[in-house]
Amino acid sequence: MGYELANLHKLSVNSNKLVFLPFSISHLTNLRVLDARLNCLRSLPEGLENLINLEILNVSQNFHYLDTLPYSIGLLISLVELDISYNKIKILPDSMGCLKKLQKLSVEGNPLVTPPMDIIEQGIVAVKVYLSDNMNKSPKSPSKKAAWMGKLGRWKTFNGRFMNSSSEDKQDPFDMSYCRPINGLASPSSSGKFSPRRLFSARTYISR
Repeated sequence: MGYELANLHKLSVNSNKLVFLPFSISHLTNLRVLDARLNCLRSLPEGLENLINLEILNVSQNFHYLDTLPYSIGLLISLVELDISYNKIKILPDSMGCLKKLQKLSVEGNPLVTPPMDIIEQGIVAVKVYLSDNMNKSPKSPSKKAAWMGKLGRWKTFNGRFMNSSSEDKQDPFDMSYCRPINGLASPSSSGKFSPRRLFSARTYISR
């Protein structure tokens, strides 16, 4: 379906018994809204982060089936609203600290451990700062992470708070006003070299 509906802006498949979303959804690069609540999703498809125009993502009420989010969710640069309520998610990926445009985050009904509940109760800004700080100071991340983050910084995809951690750096960690759009990074000619799957593969640097 992703190959045939290239101009689709809204996809609503809620209230079914879907176990997964097809990989071809990652080709719906004009998609603004994806509603997949009330299903039996066990995971989100690889390549979902290629939806660079996605503003609203609702995968709530997949209940005991959905227990993780992909680390690459942090590359959904246009995301404004994210609803993951009433699932079994325990950890929000640190990469969500890079979601500069995110204004609404619904996480109720999950057994969240990270971030802790006291951070969540402070609001979305506190959550993003917490996750961004975790990404910066993670002691278990191998050198490959730094290498990939360096590439992202040079491509101006992120403003690179974690590229300069000196105490004198007072830059807003979510200020991307001088950043280069990611369109070139997501183009077919670049997708192999800078594939988000390679950048954020769990096998690359997420410790188990």
